Amino acid sequence: MKTRVITAAVGLALLAVVLAFFDTILFDLVLSAVCLIAVHEVFSAMGFGRKQWYLYVLAVPFTLLVMLTTSSAARSLVLPVSFVVVLLFNVIQIAHVQTLDFGKLAGYVYFSGVIIFCFYSLIHLKRMLPFTEYRYDAVYFILLTLCFAWGGDTAAYFAGRAFGRHKLAPVVSPHKTVEGAVGGIAGSVAAGCLLTAAYSLLSAGYPVISIQIRPKHYLVLILTGAVASVLGILGDLFASAVKRQAGIKDYGTIFPGHGGILDRFDSVMFIAPFVSIAVRYFLYML
Repeated sequence: MKTRVITAAVGLALLAVVLAFFDTILFDLVLSAVCLIAVHEVFSAMGFGRKQWYLYVLAVPFTLLVMLTTSSAARSLVLPVSFVVVLLFNVIQIAHVQTLDFGKLAGYVYFSGVIIFCFYSLIHLKRMLPFTEYRYDAVYFILLTLCFAWGGDTAAYFAGRAFGRHKLAPVVSPHKTVEGAVGGIAGSVAAGCLLTAAYSLLSAGYPVISIQIRPKHYLVLILTGAVASVLGILGDLFASAVKRQAGIKDYGTIFPGHGGILDRFDSVMFIAPFVSIAVRYFLYML
């Protein structure tokens, strides 16, 4: 437990440093590096190693293209490059038909796509809400995403230990319970509301957010937090299902006591795109 607490404290400190530079290329580079580490964790989980190095190498330039490019000319390359990457994966399957398991290759490609989608959603928030116009709105929504995910995880853990009786998905994750899931939903909503209240108080003296927080925003926040929490549970269960089939306990060891990137960000996988979509199409219309 001590190791987990220390790792969490160090991780939060690093997160604060990265967010302090969110309006610079450093933020994009760090998220791209984290994304590539997560993709490599899936690469290893699928049983691939040095002999299949080309599978990972193929994912690196594509990931960087999606994550780092901003000009319209560069963004226009995403579609044709995506086609070439998919085509190459098909050629690789044909060329290595006797040694390359299609199920593992498909799992690697699909899971990597989910990971890129997740981390790009965080960068998209930054680009969608430029600092000159929206101040720290992007930071707020990034923190809100993490509060929904990690607040729900923490509340689910303690609620499950205290009240857990009914198994949620015993085959996939024997320790998760329905009571823990309900507690997780409440935790996500509470964490989101606390963050929003803190931002609202700060905005009274500092221009930290462009939105004028009103009671109706909290009503929307409760609904958004509840949906996000369910998505976080799905992400957690999906990652657990893959681990169970792959026969591994953790995706990595980069976080002592916590596992790998995916062990910490599994609940963020579907929440980040959801929040990004909600911001883009709904929240600024209130």
